[in-house]
Amino acid sequence: MSDSSISLNTCILILKEHHLLKSSAVQDAVPTKMDYISYDSRDIKTNTLFFCKGKGFRPTYLSMAKDSGATCYVAEQPYPEGKGMHALVVRDVTKAMALLSAAFYRFPQDDLYVVAFTGTKGKTTSAYFLKGMLDQINGGRTALFSSVDDIVGPKPEDKFKASLTTPESLDLFRDMRTAVDNGMTHLVMEVSSQAYKKNRVFGLTYDLGFFLNITPDHIGPNEHPNFADYLHCKLQLMVNSRKCIINAMSDHFDEIYAAATTTTNPDSIYLFARNDFENPNLKQPIDFRFQSVETDMKETEFKLFCASDKAKKLPIAGDYTLQMIGDFNEMNGTAAIIGAGLAGENYEECAKGIRHVTIPGRMEALPSKNHGTVIVDYAHNKASMMALMSFMQREFNNPKIIVVVGAPGDKGVSRRPGFSESLTAYADKAFLTTDDPGFEDPMDIAQEIDAGIDHEKVNVTIELDREKAIHDAIAMSDKDDIVLICGKGADPYQKIRGVDTPYPTDIKVAESVINELEKDDEELE
Repeated sequence: MSDSSISLNTCILILKEHHLLKSSAVQDAVPTKMDYISYDSRDIKTNTLFFCKGKGFRPTYLSMAKDSGATCYVAEQPYPEGKGMHALVVRDVTKAMALLSAAFYRFPQDDLYVVAFTGTKGKTTSAYFLKGMLDQINGGRTALFSSVDDIVGPKPEDKFKASLTTPESLDLFRDMRTAVDNGMTHLVMEVSSQAYKKNRVFGLTYDLGFFLNITPDHIGPNEHPNFADYLHCKLQLMVNSRKCIINAMSDHFDEIYAAATTTTNPDSIYLFARNDFENPNLKQPIDFRFQSVETDMKETEFKLFCASDKAKKLPIAGDYTLQMIGDFNEMNGTAAIIGAGLAGENYEECAKGIRHVTIPGRMEALPSKNHGTVIVDYAHNKASMMALMSFMQREFNNPKIIVVVGAPGDKGVSRRPGFSESLTAYADKAFLTTDDPGFEDPMDIAQEIDAGIDHEKVNVTIELDREKAIHDAIAMSDKDDIVLICGKGADPYQKIRGVDTPYPTDIKVAESVINELEKDDEELE
């Protein structure tokens, strides 16, 4: 990274070009070349460009940055604490940070084939599927930015736990530069609505942009004020993609398609849907269709058809098998296969690449002798809960469904009534528990979900100790029951009052409960 730097003149030109610069103050005696950039006053080197950003920003952070070697600051107002530094006063510091970070890290996006997924559910699974296929043709040189792991190179140390679904712009461009320097040629990333709300991907154009679906989510005091704002942020991905791939079955399809056509020729917009899906109001032909063949607790088989003339140019039609269970994964798989086809892959490469992809904490099934089938899944909103439970109901012919679930605090407040609705629709028994309560009281969150459940249909227990809730759910189940442990997936911590508190993960807890119960059962026999 030592050769990354940016001059004050370049910063001023970029900010002027995007009509962001309100004023600049240049100091004669201060170096005009910046060798480091940061938005964290604890991470400063000599000649650092420092961004004054965030709701929690305090002027004292600027003093700290200056004392540690920062020579220039970017902010939405001038600060006396920055006296003696170059000052760039801008209309929007998050947009400025995205543009200047891209320039500082020498526009790494230009050296990568960048693919982005957005949607209320399915982003992570689709991203992992596509990485599995692209790795077939580029020798494993596909970088990944997801809500599970970030991968910026081929070595074990190049893989780390993601802190945000889409990183802050400065971290995003730094990680992209690392990926390029590590020889990566493709990047698959999830793009959250917050990424656009907070300008984390401002100025970034994707080679392929996917819109999987949308249902109300992430609406609350710290996120989107309403659904219209959530949808607007999601649609920005279509506006900023060279080719757009859209699930024609999605709600708000007309708005999604209209957003895509603002910057993309219809020839470069591809639609996909289930084989039996018909919408008489749809003016555009559907390019790709998929059809279930068979799904069981080990794998999912489906067929992909190229329906339109432009789809037939991609040699990707055929039979596919996924190691991920759940018929809803056929949609995620189809999206990813279209992406691989547009990136130059053929059917054999796609089928081989997607065949054995698994994702930590997604649809992980743990069989037990006497206590039914235990499924750990990241399902954390109404759409994914409904898809998961309806699949189980069909697959197992109306089994008893026992669900362990909680809702996070401080965000996604709109999910809580969605949990109440989905549990009422499908669950026989619900254990409401703790899931990243943040600064809220987990009991208040559980009671809020409980208040919306029809207790004539669902027996509810509030058990805030998540490990005990999982234990009790599995212990009460019989061998034909389904136990769904939802929400945390492979997360190894609980977010409690601003602290990531270690937690063994739902998988590990469930495994140890099953082992303990089976040992007890053997002793009784």
